[in-house]
Amino acid sequence: MSTDPLYAARNIVIQGWELTENFIRAAGPGGQNVNKVSTAVQLHFDIRNSPSLAPMTKARMIRLGGRRVSKDGVIIIEANRHRTQERNRADARERLVELVDQASEPPPPPRKKTRPSRGAVERRLKAKSIRADVKSKRGRVSDD
Repeated sequence: MSTDPLYAARNIVIQGWELTENFIRAAGPGGQNVNKVSTAVQLHFDIRNSPSLAPMTKARMIRLGGRRVSKDGVIIIEANRHRTQERNRADARERLVELVDQASEPPPPPRKKTRPSRGAVERRLKAKSIRADVKSKRGRVSDD
C-alpha cells in the first residue's frame, strides 16, 4: 500500500490507502539487472469503491480506462519505462492523476444548431452552376 495521497485537479484527493502497488520484474533490455530486480510497478485503484471520486467521474474514468479496468472496477496501471523502481512508481501515479483529471473535466456543452445564411446558400448554388457549366462544355466536339 502507498501512503502518500495523490492530488488531482478540481480538489480531488485520492488517499494513499486507496492505492495498492505491486512491484514486478520488468521486461525488455537491461541485462542481468532486469532478471534480478523488480522495478516495474502495477498500481491498482478501485474506482467503484473510491470515496474520493464523484459518481460521474467514476463512470467517465471506467470508460476512459478501457481494457485496463477489470470487471470489478479496479484500474491497473503498469509502469516500466524507467530503470528504477522510484521513477516507475512516480510515472504510474502521474498517469493515474492524468486519468482522473481527464475524467473529472465537465463534458463540453452541446452544439448549438445553426443554419447557413441565405447569401451563403445562394453563393454555393451559383458556384455549383458555374462548375456544372464548365463540366458540360467538356467532352467530344461534334462535326456539325
